[in-house]
Amino acid sequence: MEMIFVFLAGFLGGIIRGLIGIAKKVRSSQKKTKIRKDYIILTLLTSGGLGLLVGLFVDDLKLALLAGYAGTDFIESIFKIKMRKEKWD
Repeated sequence: MEMIFVFLAGFLGGIIRGLIGIAKKVRSSQKKTKIRKDYIILTLLTSGGLGLLVGLFVDDLKLALLAGYAGTDFIESIFKIKMRKEKWD
């Protein structure tokens, strides 16, 4: 039963990261930004799922929450690096 809470903590960490990403997008926009509901749902499910996946590799509740948050950020950074590399190749 405890492992379920660890998985949920990873999922929650990913959800938090997704919400922060959406908030940054809205806040950084120069003009009024309208975000579609399907975009929000997809972003939260994806970040939560990735957080859950990363949370599978730890066995501590607090660490799973942190891993869920940071795991999504890590994957996002790898994607940005890959895109930047392809741009210059």
